[in-house]
Amino acid sequence: MTTSRFVIAGGGLAAAKLAEALRANDFDGSVTLISAEEHLPYERPPLSKEHLLGKQALSDFTVDPAQWYRDHHIEMMPGTTVTALDRGTKTIALPDGSTLPYDKLALATGSRPRLLRLPGADAEGVHVLRTIEESDALLAMFGSARRLAVIGGGWIGLEVTAAARAAGVEVTVLEAESVPLQAALGAEMGAVFADLHRAHGVDLRLGVKVGEITTADGRATGVRLDDGTHIEADAVLVAVGARPNIELAADAGLAVGGGVLVDESLATSDPDIVAVGDIADQQHPVLGQRIRVEHWANALNQPAVAALTMLGKPAVYDRLPYFFTDQYDLGMEYTGYVARGQQARVVVRGDLGKREFVAYWLDSGNRVLAGMNVNVWDVQDKIKKLIASGEAVNPEEL
Repeated sequence: MTTSRFVIAGGGLAAAKLAEALRANDFDGSVTLISAEEHLPYERPPLSKEHLLGKQALSDFTVDPAQWYRDHHIEMMPGTTVTALDRGTKTIALPDGSTLPYDKLALATGSRPRLLRLPGADAEGVHVLRTIEESDALLAMFGSARRLAVIGGGWIGLEVTAAARAAGVEVTVLEAESVPLQAALGAEMGAVFADLHRAHGVDLRLGVKVGEITTADGRATGVRLDDGTHIEADAVLVAVGARPNIELAADAGLAVGGGVLVDESLATSDPDIVAVGDIADQQHPVLGQRIRVEHWANALNQPAVAALTMLGKPAVYDRLPYFFTDQYDLGMEYTGYVARGQQARVVVRGDLGKREFVAYWLDSGNRVLAGMNVNVWDVQDKIKKLIASGEAVNPEEL
């Protein structure tokens, strides 16, 4: 192998798994991992799940201990953000003005929470969730606040809501759509989660628009809706989605769209650069379309393929999108992809009322697009095979 210096820009799960994969494939050149956070790479799902429930500490979901990086000669640069990428000279710029050359570069820059441009959005007591520090701040808030207002009924908002209720905090969820998780699951399955949270005492307000976060002495006191309704709260969580960190790639002239455009092998428009995780907008070989998925499974599994691509070996990332959630006594897994606005009908097998069922999304030709199991297990292999086959099914036989 003649290539000597590989650089990974990013410090999350995808970055750590890429470093692992390079060494597992016997790459003996230089590997540098540049992380904006001061911590070793860690997994993010526990930030809104087990960590918020007080069941896991950071060490429990840190990907590899410090000794692993030393043993495998991975140069770590924590607390550092890549400020520019020069593809012509194959160098990256660092905050201190220095540059670092690369032969192959991996972009694993992740995403950041979307912020609200509202009066009061920058007040004390207004939270977002992406980092361990932000999760710790929410956990501390659970011990002091009596009322929490959550703006946004997506995955993060609902998972934090479940953890807050477990801690005895009163929660009001404010969602613009007619059901929570409308974009992810559609109306029928979104209603399942609406019922779940209401059954656990959540004040769920749907079809509402937030006008401002009210404050007193610089601290959040609640949320005022456009119709004048005021929801009193001791803290506010803004959970209205995430933005992929693609600025570095875009400024360097890489092809971008909803994310950094990559092919089936996760290579960008520059053959010496790959992109993985939240930012990767991939041409998916099974689904036949571009998709970008902000979920843990991509960060976990894409790096094995990206490492092979960096090493000049043939590789294709063909895993189907997958995500999971745990809220109260509900455990769920979802595999597949239904594009926003795509027409699909939902076929349910099991008991919706007991929240023990499997749901299938079918297109007009009765091909399975996605499947979700709720408190029912050992069906993921079946769901994956149905989707990957691309064949029509008899809905009565599901």
